[in-house]
Amino acid sequence: MKAPPYTVYSGLSMNATSRSEDEGGVNPTTGSILGFLEMSGPMTGWDLDQMIDTSIGNFWNVTRSQIYRELRELVARGYVVQGPPGPRSRLVHEITDEGRSAFRTWLACDPGPDVIRNRLLLTIFFGDYLEEDRRREILLDQRVSHVVNLTRYQELQHEIGTTGAMASTLRFGITYEEALIAWIDSLLESTP
Repeated sequence: MKAPPYTVYSGLSMNATSRSEDEGGVNPTTGSILGFLEMSGPMTGWDLDQMIDTSIGNFWNVTRSQIYRELRELVARGYVVQGPPGPRSRLVHEITDEGRSAFRTWLACDPGPDVIRNRLLLTIFFGDYLEEDRRREILLDQRVSHVVNLTRYQELQHEIGTTGAMASTLRFGITYEEALIAWIDSLLESTP
């Protein structure tokens, strides 16, 4: 029996598996929130949202509602303590020793396989069902978007430098954007 054409993706995990038991019950979103509280000190949910948006939000999706839900759970588990309401009823959250331990346990775990979720790849996979003009238009729009991302990452690299863990993550972002732009260019060259 001939294998279906989508087996080209074998080796890539298409479904995330729960590893929370190995990670002490901490999922990546929870671990990230604990990490920011450890790194930056006490913060409000709004502060966390802003910090996530400008840093890991470039490669890890965390919604504002997730942040507040996770903070409530972290307080209930004793990983975070909540201070009294401040201006505009904002609550400051601070990581506890138990939270630091949970964060370090989560961080030390193997990250597991990547799950690729890329809307452009999904569109191109089914691209034979698009009009060629529309496919080209999508590719040109995506190219502009990724050039903007690349420029932003390169500017950020000038601010934070090229050494350290955050700089390593940023280098991945730059390499990713460069590769994606080159891939889009190759598709545009083969599309009339």
